[in-house]
Amino acid sequence: MKTIKDINTTITPQPLVDDKFTKSGGLWQDTFKRLKKNNIAVFGAIIIGILFFCAIFAPFLAPHDPENGILKDRQQPPSEKYLLGTDSQGRDVLSRIIHGAGISVQIGVISVGIALLFGTTLGVLSGYYGRWIDVGIMRLVDIMLAFPTILLALAIVTILGPSLKNAMIAVGIVNIPRFARIVRASVLSVKETEYVEASKAIGCTDVQIIFRHVLPNCLAPIIVQATLTIGTAILEAAGLSFLGLGAQPPMPEWGAMLADSRGYLRQAPWSVMYPGLAIMLTVLGFNLLGDGLRDALDPRLKE
Repeated sequence: MKTIKDINTTITPQPLVDDKFTKSGGLWQDTFKRLKKNNIAVFGAIIIGILFFCAIFAPFLAPHDPENGILKDRQQPPSEKYLLGTDSQGRDVLSRIIHGAGISVQIGVISVGIALLFGTTLGVLSGYYGRWIDVGIMRLVDIMLAFPTILLALAIVTILGPSLKNAMIAVGIVNIPRFARIVRASVLSVKETEYVEASKAIGCTDVQIIFRHVLPNCLAPIIVQATLTIGTAILEAAGLSFLGLGAQPPMPEWGAMLADSRGYLRQAPWSVMYPGLAIMLTVLGFNLLGDGLRDALDPRLKE
């Protein structure tokens, strides 16, 4: 006959919670795990990693001076000395592309920073308070969206004057409506949740509710939109530089490089092809990573 002591020793304790739930590491760890499984997003992240690596270590990676060339070596085809050839001024194309990576990173971060700051502010005010504030802000956003992006950017740069700084400001301004609309939509859904209503009931101020509850729950779409907009901002700034309204010579900005070499397309096609390829790959990298983040942050796809 078994005693109570014998029975207790034969019983194995069962976990109260399933292992698949205890292994979860939170939203961001789960997002990172799902992102690693997305090969396309990983490929985009690798492209962006190479871009940032070139931007940080450009002085050590570039084999030649990016702004001063040797006239006797102008329009040299790719060779052992000049891996990607030279342009019409005898400047090494590879060195200019490497240094241009830093300029592109600067353009993307600053432009998106401007759009993110003002767009998020307008979106939060519009979505949280509603009424006449919502109507006024959204009508302003609609007016901005009624203009083609490049034309609005051209108008802003024309008013401010052609320079890389003004081009970044213009690109940031034209992207404000994107963030304003996305943040407004997220705020409208979050502010109706029970925890926001509970915060209001216990006397929390609007500022406390916005920064503690509303904005943290709107981060996922904001991060995705910011990633996608960086690529768009680099492309738009390159377009302004190509038209002579952005970076000015001899700055090694990719759009300006295309403008400098467009008259020598037949004589030196490499001086046009490689900067264009750099722009294409950079925009592709941010788009692939942004799409991967959108899938990884979607709770409906959580396993």
